[in-house]
Amino acid sequence: MREMINMVVILLVLCVASGSLLAAVKNGTNERIENQVLNFVKGPAIRSIMEGAANDPISDRFSLKVGEKDQSFFVGVFDGEATSVAFETVGKGYGGDVGLMVGIDVKNGELLGVGVTTHAETPGMGALAKDDPKFSAQFKGLPLQDKYAVGGGQINAISGATITSNAVCQAASDAVKIFKELKPQLSEKMKATAK
Repeated sequence: MREMINMVVILLVLCVASGSLLAAVKNGTNERIENQVLNFVKGPAIRSIMEGAANDPISDRFSLKVGEKDQSFFVGVFDGEATSVAFETVGKGYGGDVGLMVGIDVKNGELLGVGVTTHAETPGMGALAKDDPKFSAQFKGLPLQDKYAVGGGQINAISGATITSNAVCQAASDAVKIFKELKPQLSEKMKATAK
């Protein structure tokens, strides 16, 4: 019985030590991981949407609470003024969530552009939402409205990937709703961030 208690104590000590070590490694690398995600996952979409900005939108960012979580917003400066903001929303695709970076031209009240950041869609079909610039170009310059949809002449779906196309439209629609809800806070933060 004594041997069994010793084994349990040893296992408990090993588990606590291992857990503590893993937690320390995670905390120590959290900032580095976040920077990698910003530069290599979200960064290409942000840079594409904010092409021609006089600042670095990835550096000029701030967070606001959206529901229960903190949301990062990226500010774009054009003609010496903070006129654009980009942030990520999610739509439900065929293979899972489709992350979409949505840029909004606050001054003109229209979409600046969209870019898929993450997805698990079928290669060669649904993945074209990220890889085909013609698909995302359809969103550029659209007025801000509550619902974007495939069909009806508004957005042409990717052939064979209607679910993915709908996911992108849903994510863009959600972004407009978030923008409209937070517009006063966004405008204030954008001016402060871009100075």
